[in-house]
Amino acid sequence: MAVSLRNKVVLITGASSGFGKDAAHLFAQEGAKVVLAARRLDRLQMLANEIHKTGGEAFAVPVDISQLSEINLMVRTVIEIYGRIDILFNNAGFGRLNWLEDLEPRRDIETQIQVNLTGQILVTRAVLPHMLKRRSGHIINMSSIAGWLAVPSYTVYAATKHGVRGFTTALRREVAPFDIKVSGIYPGPARTEFGWSKNAKTRSRPKWYDSFFIPAEDVSHRVLQLAKNPRRTVFIPWWFGLIAWGDNHFPGITDWIIRTAYTEQYHTLEKNS
Repeated sequence: MAVSLRNKVVLITGASSGFGKDAAHLFAQEGAKVVLAARRLDRLQMLANEIHKTGGEAFAVPVDISQLSEINLMVRTVIEIYGRIDILFNNAGFGRLNWLEDLEPRRDIETQIQVNLTGQILVTRAVLPHMLKRRSGHIINMSSIAGWLAVPSYTVYAATKHGVRGFTTALRREVAPFDIKVSGIYPGPARTEFGWSKNAKTRSRPKWYDSFFIPAEDVSHRVLQLAKNPRRTVFIPWWFGLIAWGDNHFPGITDWIIRTAYTEQYHTLEKNS
């Protein structure tokens, strides 16, 4: 039986754009009380106003999830206002995609790990005691197909998303006895502000690559459906699950395909240009 989202308190990180922004509108349309969290307060306020105009309820909280003090303040604020957090959508993240030797250590490597992985863990840690006390809640972690299939120029990004997958699985088993659901979402490349811009860091890519991009709305609708019908794992689109399965069982074939179709052509080309 589907879970009703009416009056549920939903905390969304990375809510100022992309999947988070679209999901916020959808949750509000279902009657949820949506807490919008991100660094860009001006965008959050605009989004909150949009939701209010359509009859929904939204509250904006600025936060940098690389800062523990801001995470704790965000959670305390939500608890003081609403008394609970029913659903946590860990959506905040970004990518710096390039050949590893061209990534800048602090901006492209350390910060990416801090936001994509450490930040998600710390936000969850701050929310979890309140869910455990009520023995109720749902944590939805945004990962990526890169959490299953690691490809060239995604080295650090894939490391963070593999970390999110491991964190999600372990956490699900840790809190299951207390009636708390934990779900992992693994979308392919999507047409979002992040999805299109992140690939500008790699100076060349195959022309067929863009055909894999999926509409951001597809992901946001699946997030909503997942909140109504909790599951362990969701691939978007579903057939990416078959690719992940194939890579896990036949890694040598995947290595050969990627090497011949991508790495040898584009990495070598750029080094010689």
